[in-house]
Amino acid sequence: MTQHPRLFTLLSPSLSKVSLTAFATISLLAPISPQGVAKAEIVDSPKTLVDEVWQIVNNEFVDKDFNHNDWLKVRTELLSKKYTTKEQAYEAIRVALKRLEDPYTRFLDPTAFADLTSQTTGELSGVGIRLELDEKTSEIKVYEPIPNSPAFTAGVKAGDTILKIDDKPTSLMTIEQASELIRGEAGTPVTLQLSRPDKGVFEITITRAQIELPTVTYTIKQEGQLSVGYIKLDEFSSHAAEQMKEAIVALQEKKVSGFVLDLRGNPGGLLFASVDIARMWMQTGEIVHTVDRKGGDRVFSANNTAITDLPLVVLVDENSASASEILTGALKDNRRATIVGTRTFGKGLVQSVHSLSDGSGLAVTIARYYPPSGIDINHKGIDPDVSQNLTEDEIKNLNSNPSLIGTEADPQYAKAINVLQSSVTGSKVSQNPQSNMKVQ
Repeated sequence: MTQHPRLFTLLSPSLSKVSLTAFATISLLAPISPQGVAKAEIVDSPKTLVDEVWQIVNNEFVDKDFNHNDWLKVRTELLSKKYTTKEQAYEAIRVALKRLEDPYTRFLDPTAFADLTSQTTGELSGVGIRLELDEKTSEIKVYEPIPNSPAFTAGVKAGDTILKIDDKPTSLMTIEQASELIRGEAGTPVTLQLSRPDKGVFEITITRAQIELPTVTYTIKQEGQLSVGYIKLDEFSSHAAEQMKEAIVALQEKKVSGFVLDLRGNPGGLLFASVDIARMWMQTGEIVHTVDRKGGDRVFSANNTAITDLPLVVLVDENSASASEILTGALKDNRRATIVGTRTFGKGLVQSVHSLSDGSGLAVTIARYYPPSGIDINHKGIDPDVSQNLTEDEIKNLNSNPSLIGTEADPQYAKAINVLQSSVTGSKVSQNPQSNMKVQ
C-alpha cells in the first residue's frame, strides 16, 4: 500500500543521544527514459538506488531549474558509472546532490536515516536510555533512563557506565555503534554489563519494547504571586501535539495565571505537528502558508479549537528553527504571544523524507513556507518582541548546570516572567541592556 512521505521542517540531520529506529516507506517512482539519456542497464542494486534518488529529486525538488544544472545530464552521468558497492553509490549520490546547493536536500545512510526518522516519529524500539560519551574517560555512560521505559523499570540509573552490550566491549565504540547494538525488535532481550560506584560491575538483561519518547515536559512555577505553567518542547515529533495538549490541560486544571513555552534549542520536526500545536493556542488566524515548485499555495489556519486563552510568552534562540519558527511566527503575527529571547535560526523550507529500497533515506526540499506576515524568514529568522541575550558567563553557567534552565538563574526565563507579569497586570515591560552574545 502506498504511504505518503512525511513533511519535515528540520534544521539539520542532528543525531540524538537516543537510540532510534526507522519509520514509514513510500512507493518507488517509476523510471523514465527521456530521449538522449544513456541506455545503461539498471540491473545492480547500487545503480537502482542511484536512479531512485535521481527520480525523487526530479519530481519533487522545489527549484524546477535544479540550481541551473542539466538534471537529465546528471542522470546520464550517474547511470554510466559502475558501482560495485553501495558505498560507491552513496558517494555518487552525495556528490550529485551537492550540485543543488541545498543543505537540506540530503542523502542519509541507513543508520542516519533510522536516527532521523525515528527522532521525528517520537518512538524507538529499544530499552529506553539516553547515552553520552564521557570526554575524560571515553566511556559510554547512561545520561538518563527514559521514565517508565524497560531500562527505568529494570533499575538502570543515570551515570551508569556501559562496559559491554551482549558480551561486546564498548571501550572502542562510538555512541552510534552502541545505540545500534542496544536498539532492536520489541520483545527481544539485550544484556548490558554496567558499572556503578556504589555497586561495582553487574549485568542486567532487559527486554526491548516500543517506546514513546517524551518531547514535552511541563511544571508549575510559583513566581511571587504568579502561578506559571512552564512547558519545554524539545522537537515537533508525531507525538508532540498530544503531549502538548496533555500539558496545557493539566496546567490549566491547576489554575495557572499564564504560560511560558520554551522553544530554545528546538530544531524543528513535523510541519503538521507545528500546525496542530498552534491551533491549541490560537482560536482564529492564519498559521502558515507553503508554496511548492509550481507556485501552489497552501494555507493552514486556526480552526476554533484553542484550549486556552491565558497569557503566553514564548522563549526562542538562534537554535529555534523551522517548525519552531512556524509556531513562533504564527503566535507573534497574530499577537497571541510575546516572543522573548534572540533571533531564531532562519529556515523557511519544507522537506519530504523518503525511505529508499535499501533502508537508506532521502530528504528533499519541496516547498517554501511563510508566516502570516508573508515575510521570507529563510536565512533571516524571526526577531523577538523582547530581546534578551546572554553573556558568556551566563551561557557557560546554563550549559554546565542544565537544571538552572527555566529558573531565576536563567536570564531569558526571568525576562519571560517579567513579560508575563505585565500581561497579567497590564504594567509595562522594560528592556534590559543587551550584550552581543547569543545562545550557543
